[in-house]
Amino acid sequence: MGLASASTATTGPEAMQLCIFDLRRGQNEGQELDKILFFYPADLPFSAQFSVIGLSEGLITFTRIFSPEAACEAIEADRHSHVFYEAEPDIWMVMVVEKSMEYEAKWRTDALRKVLKEVHSLFVMFHGSVRAMLDKDPGGVLARSHLYSFVMDYLGDFLVGKKLLMPSFRDSLKERGTVQMLTVGREAAIEVQSLVRVLESSAGNLPCHSLILFQDLLVSTTLSPDDTVNLFAYAVLRLTPHVLSSGASSWSYLRKGATANVSSSSILSDSGTVPEQYHGSHNNSSAGDNSSRVIRPLKLDKWSKGNDGFLATDIWGAEPSTGVSATPTVFLHQSEERMYLCAHQHKSLTLLFLIPVSSVLNGEQGLSTVKQQVLENVSLKLLKVEEKLSKGWGGENAYHVSGYRYLLVDGDRNVSRASPTGKVTTLSKESLLALSKLREEVDREKSRAQWDSPGHEKELEVSIRAKNNAWVIARVTRGKELYMVLEKANETLLYASDAVEKFSNRYCGGAFSLN
Repeated sequence: MGLASASTATTGPEAMQLCIFDLRRGQNEGQELDKILFFYPADLPFSAQFSVIGLSEGLITFTRIFSPEAACEAIEADRHSHVFYEAEPDIWMVMVVEKSMEYEAKWRTDALRKVLKEVHSLFVMFHGSVRAMLDKDPGGVLARSHLYSFVMDYLGDFLVGKKLLMPSFRDSLKERGTVQMLTVGREAAIEVQSLVRVLESSAGNLPCHSLILFQDLLVSTTLSPDDTVNLFAYAVLRLTPHVLSSGASSWSYLRKGATANVSSSSILSDSGTVPEQYHGSHNNSSAGDNSSRVIRPLKLDKWSKGNDGFLATDIWGAEPSTGVSATPTVFLHQSEERMYLCAHQHKSLTLLFLIPVSSVLNGEQGLSTVKQQVLENVSLKLLKVEEKLSKGWGGENAYHVSGYRYLLVDGDRNVSRASPTGKVTTLSKESLLALSKLREEVDREKSRAQWDSPGHEKELEVSIRAKNNAWVIARVTRGKELYMVLEKANETLLYASDAVEKFSNRYCGGAFSLN
């Protein structure tokens, strides 16, 4: 119903809408607009926005009748898929994507939901919760202006030309919301541990957390799993050597290959006048809130490497007294503490360390002293660690296993490993579509098991033959998941099962072996 009118205002065969709304707002007649916190595309008529949000609110309310503890996750209509994510209590994010007439399994709803989850997690890391912003400014202008800039900058990484390409069946051998680890030898691991100890001691009495990356892979972390995932995601998006040299996020580069990426600023500037009109139509906040500066951590091409190796940006403004760029700050998920984010880079090694804002005396001046102490103490260690990791690095195909295209996920540790993107692109469209459909079925089984038997982990083993005779395999056991494509059409199920056993025994410690 409402979606029909909404879809007529969008263009392209795969139009997408994304909205964020607050169920606690706009309850009275004539105030419905107040519940909208974000809508893409922003230039869609308000009547069409109301249709999408009204339908979404109705579906949430209806499904809660039957499942109060687990409201709507996804709805499949004839022409659209609706993906729901309750980011915070009563604050919902909904993505509506048009179904493909050509491919039955083009979108996987869990992959789209993880996009919503990631953008919200990153937003909270930099700005705090949306609810806290609404409590600070009940008019909603503060939350809307920050959400608009942040989400639009985030969506810029999905732009190819003027078209947004969301994760599809071609991304079935990837897992958003996880980190990719670098496998290191014993000697290198000892050097990394030594570097972390020296870093912590260099901060003196100040609490210090750290995250170390080599290329786009995680080497070490002292943060909680959630904070590790968030900071790793941001580093891969904006801080790694590849990003700084190319001006495109590592994720975009890996996903699109050589396809040109349009700057995220273009998607924001294309409708730059819309938010002002949008906010002005229901602005009940004070002038002070209106003039609040919007920080845009995901803006492209805003980080650069200084002569001392520290990464700098003017995104957070500058100190009025000195004119020096202010150091970025983030909120930790576990402690909700505000931390300075300091980043140092030596060749392929990126070191992130975080220090509580409340622990640093004299602000930027005091922090500059701490950074200098850290640099003096860890410089030699950084050189040694980078050298050892580089010698042991096998290149972009380091984790390729001949004959296999795979994805390995450890849900308990939020870690994944997969075949290199360049190798995945050799798979046929039929194989990837079959894998996407299989993963959708596995997602449903896992969700069903979660609510039927809370705390009980689902055990699954599925092997199917695709239309092109490739074997597509899924195994789920004890919090770990393995997905695999074997394009040897002349082989039997026995061969496919044996191939999985060999892979499990050699690379997974036998975790997926049936014996």
